[in-house]
Amino acid sequence: MTEAAAQSVAVIGAGIMGSAIAARLIETGQRVTIFDLDAAKVQVLVDKGGLAAGSAAEATRQSDFVILSLNHANIVRAAVFGPAGVAEAATAQKILIDMSSIDPAETAQMAEKLGRETGMKWVDCPLSGGVPGALFGRLTVMAGGLEADFERARAVMQHLCRNYTLMGPNGAGQTVKLINQLFCAVLFQATAEAVKIAEAGGVDAAVIPAALAGGRADSAILQEFMGKFAARDYTPTGRIDNMLKDLDSLQAFALKTKTPMPMTGQVVEIHRLLCAAGLGGRDSAEMMRLLDGSFA
Repeated sequence: MTEAAAQSVAVIGAGIMGSAIAARLIETGQRVTIFDLDAAKVQVLVDKGGLAAGSAAEATRQSDFVILSLNHANIVRAAVFGPAGVAEAATAQKILIDMSSIDPAETAQMAEKLGRETGMKWVDCPLSGGVPGALFGRLTVMAGGLEADFERARAVMQHLCRNYTLMGPNGAGQTVKLINQLFCAVLFQATAEAVKIAEAGGVDAAVIPAALAGGRADSAILQEFMGKFAARDYTPTGRIDNMLKDLDSLQAFALKTKTPMPMTGQVVEIHRLLCAAGLGGRDSAEMMRLLDGSFA
């Protein structure tokens, strides 16, 4: 970790990812102010050394950097432009770092609006690596924005990221996040099917990641999830409905740009089926229930 002066950072949204991001920043010595509608979630972070704010505007007023970790574009819009939102305390010296996963076009529109009305800069920074990546500063972040703003945001992101890459203007980071989710969703389904093939052939699926390590079929998902899927370990690492939200955005983007996505389309519908079966709030390992023929 690069030695640097502590930064004043607001974290808006203390859900699973927002809490992990805030906890990591507190651990690395940053001055972290947290706002969430759920006071209990904020209190957990206050107990770790964070500061509580009564609104997004209050948190912004106390900070040079504002991180958003929210589920949907409409929630981001409300947090930024709604009553007591970020925009009420925005200045040209502050930078908004949106670590949510939302639509690229809406990101670009909101970034332009915030800059035009307040001067505050916007860098979209969707992430890959989940809670463990945040807690240990090993996230992969694909960013969108101006290079100068991207570099200024590094003062905070260096504590969270192992891989921090500028992909282009506002919205570009969100586009690359959609591509990331495409790979993840397809590979999750492929992993589940591979487990079933291994079992049908009398092979211990849990041994396969080591056997394929370093080969062309190797991947982080193979290494991290095949044993989990084989063991029918449904411990939460990510929600199916959150993946479907991103895949819906991906399909909408593909439709708008007339991009054919035949394989992805099938995987999207598998996720939709799992959500329809009431499994949306559960882990991707629930794909095994579908292939096992039981949603029990």
